[in-house]
Amino acid sequence: MEIRQHESALTAALRAEQAHVTRTYERLDAVRRHTRAALEKAYGRETGGLHQARYEREVTAGEYARRLARLEAVEHGLCFGRIDDADGDTRYIGRAGLRDADGEIVLTDWRAPAARPFYTATPGDPGTLVRRRHLHTRDRVVVGLDDEVFDLERLAEGERRALVGEAALLAALRRGRTGRMGEVVATIQREQDRVIRSGLAGALVVQGGPGTGKTVAALHRAAFLLYTHRDVLERRGVLIVGPNATFSRYIGRVLPSLGETDVVLSSVGQLYPGVHAVAADSPVAAALKGDLDMVRVLAAALRDRRRVPDGDLEVDVPVRTSLRDGVEVVVRWMTLRAGHDDCVRARDRAAHARLPHNAARKLFVMDMLRALTLDEARRLDAPDTEEDLRHARRALWAHEQVRRALDALWPPLTPEELVAGLLSDPAALESAAPGLTPAERAALLRPYGAPWTTGDVPLLDEAAELLGEDIGDAEAAGTFSRAERERAEREADERYALGVLEYTGLFEDDMMEAAALADRHRAPAPETTTAERAAADRRWAYGHVIVDEAQELSAMAWRTVMRRVPARSLTIVGDLAQTGSPAGARSWGEMLDPYLEGRLRTEHLLVNYRTPAEIMEVAADVLAAVAPGSQPPESVRDGGAPPRAVRLDPGLPGGRAALTDLVRDELAAIGEGRLAVIVPDARHEALTALFPRDGDVLDSPVAVLTVTAAKGLEFDAVVVVEPGEILTQSPLGGNDLYVAITRATRRLTVTCRGEAPPMLSRLRL
Repeated sequence: MEIRQHESALTAALRAEQAHVTRTYERLDAVRRHTRAALEKAYGRETGGLHQARYEREVTAGEYARRLARLEAVEHGLCFGRIDDADGDTRYIGRAGLRDADGEIVLTDWRAPAARPFYTATPGDPGTLVRRRHLHTRDRVVVGLDDEVFDLERLAEGERRALVGEAALLAALRRGRTGRMGEVVATIQREQDRVIRSGLAGALVVQGGPGTGKTVAALHRAAFLLYTHRDVLERRGVLIVGPNATFSRYIGRVLPSLGETDVVLSSVGQLYPGVHAVAADSPVAAALKGDLDMVRVLAAALRDRRRVPDGDLEVDVPVRTSLRDGVEVVVRWMTLRAGHDDCVRARDRAAHARLPHNAARKLFVMDMLRALTLDEARRLDAPDTEEDLRHARRALWAHEQVRRALDALWPPLTPEELVAGLLSDPAALESAAPGLTPAERAALLRPYGAPWTTGDVPLLDEAAELLGEDIGDAEAAGTFSRAERERAEREADERYALGVLEYTGLFEDDMMEAAALADRHRAPAPETTTAERAAADRRWAYGHVIVDEAQELSAMAWRTVMRRVPARSLTIVGDLAQTGSPAGARSWGEMLDPYLEGRLRTEHLLVNYRTPAEIMEVAADVLAAVAPGSQPPESVRDGGAPPRAVRLDPGLPGGRAALTDLVRDELAAIGEGRLAVIVPDARHEALTALFPRDGDVLDSPVAVLTVTAAKGLEFDAVVVVEPGEILTQSPLGGNDLYVAITRATRRLTVTCRGEAPPMLSRLRL
C-alpha cells in the first residue's frame, strides 16, 4: 500500500513539474521567435545607401544574432532545479532567466543572486530553504526527481510522500564519461559556488587537488562573470588558457551549453596568432626557455643583428665596407659613401630611441639615406635643401642595392626570424647567451624551420614586443608620411571598387558609389564575434583571463599571459603537487608576485568528487613520497572495484597481446564509458599503434596518452603502463605519476614488467 501511495505521489509530482517545464519551454520558444523576427527586421531595414546606417544595421543585427545564439544554446536541460523556502515561495532554477508575457518570473538564471541558495544550502546551514529539488529531463520531458529536505516539518504531507531520489551529485558522478566535459550547473557544490561567484577585480588563486572540480568551477565562473559583468566582458572577452589543445577540445562544449560564446579557449602553444605549437621540448630545453633570463638573451640577440661596418661585411650587392671606409654602395654609375662614424651615429640614435626595433629602423634608415644623399649632393655640387634631400632619399631608396645594403645593417625582422635564427645558429646563441654551458646551448639548438614547440611561443611573444610591427619600407625610409600612405591605400581601394562596380553593372545603375563600396570593404565586420577578433589579435586586452593547470606555466609563459590582461583580473586554477613541467611553479608567489605583488585571493578546494576513495589511497601514498607534507583531497565516495597491479611487459609480443586483452576486459567492465592508457613518453608511439582509432582521441573508447596530454582529463577506467619509467622520465616524474593515478573515476590498473615502485606498495602484483 505504501509503495503504491509513493508511486502515486511521485507520478503526481512528475506531472506537476512537467507542466511547469512545458510552460518554460513554451516561453523560451516565444522569446526565440521574437528575437528571430527582430533579427530579420534589422537585416531588412533600409539604410539609404549610407555607410554609417549600414554599419549601425550590422551592429544591431549582430546583437540580436548573439542573443539568439544564447537562447538556442540553452535548449538541453533548460530547467534543472527548484527551491522552496519557509514562506512557501517556490523558485525554479535554469540555464537562462525567463519571464512570461505579464513579466512574472518563469525561470531564474542560475547565475542570478536569487538562485544562489540552490547551491549554498547545506543541512547544517540551509538558510531559509526547506527543500531543494533536482529535475532530470530528457529533451523536454521530466524523467526523474531528486529531493534534498532541510526542514521536513515545514513540508506539506503530500510533499513528504513525494520525496525521491539519491543525491544528484553522486548520480552524476556514477554516469559513464562521454569523452567531453559536461557542465555541472545542476550539481555545483558550496565550496565551488564560492569560487564561481567571487568578484571580478583582482586575482583569485584556486588551489585544489585531483577531482576537486577546479576546472568545472572555473568554467562556470567564466559564465557567471559574463552574466554579471556583461557590459565589460562582452566587449573585451574572456580568455581561458589550458595545458594543451586536447584539453581545450575536452572543455569546449561547457560554456556554449551555458549560453556563452564570448570566450577564447587556448593553450600556451596557441597564444601567438598564426602558430599552433604542439611539439614538446626536452626537459632541459623546457627549463631554459621558460626562465626569465630568456628576456635578456632575446634582447642581446636583437642587438647582435644591428651591425655597423667593422671589417668585411658579406652583402650580396655591390657594397664595400671596412672599419675605415664605412659603407659604399654602387648606384648606377656612382659610388655613394656613408662613413663609419655616420653608421655608428645612426645606429646609436635609433637604438636609444626607446622604440621597438622595426619602428626604430625608420630613424636608422633616414639617417643613413641622409648621409648617402649628402655625399651624392657634394659629388654633384647640387643644392642640399630639405626638400631636395627628401626627393633624393626617395629616389635613392628606390634602388634595391641600397635597401639590401641598409637591411644588412639594421634588418626588418619578424619574431619568427629572430627566434628561429637564434635557436639554429650556434655562434648567435653563444654571443647572446654566454652564461649558458655548451651542453645547455646544445639542448636549445635545432635546425632552422623546425616545428615550433610550446616553449617557443613565449619567446615569439617576447620577440614581437621587442620588434614591434613592420611599418613598411616606404614609411621606414621616410619617403612619405602615414597620412600619405593611408591616402594611397584609400585611392587603391576606390580604384578596385570602381572596377567591381563597372564589372557588375551597378555603376551604370547608380546603385552604389565606388567610395561607398570601398568604405564597406574597409570597415570592421560587426558580425565578427569578440572571441574571433580577440583570438586573431596578439595585442588584445581581455577583460578576464582564466588559467587552468596553471602550475605548468613557466615564468616566460606567465609573462605572455599577463600581457593579455593589463587589468590583472585573473582566475588561476591549479595544484602545485601536480606540477610536471621542469619550468613550472614551485609556489604561486614565485610566479605571480612579479605581477601581482602578493595581492592574491586564495580559495582551497578540499573535497575530491571524482576519484573513488580506494584509488585515492594509492594516490595519497605517491603524494606522500614526492611531496611530503602535502594533504590529498578527501574523496566523498567509494568506487567499488579495488585498484590493482598486473605484471606484463608491453615491449614483448606476448606483453602487447596481454595489454590489449587487459584493455578489452576493462572496457567490458565499464560498459559505456571511456578508458585511458597512460604511458611513458618514450612508449607513446608504439602503444598508440596497438589501439587504432578514427577521429579525435577524446571520442575514442580507448585513448593512449602521455601524462602531459592527460592533464585535466578524466576517464572511467585508467591503465597506467610502467610507472617506474614515468617516475624517471623527468625531474618531476613523481608528480606525473600522481597525475596519472588520479585520472580514473571508477577503475585503476597499473602494469609493470618487474616490481612496482615502493610508493605503489599498496598494489600487490
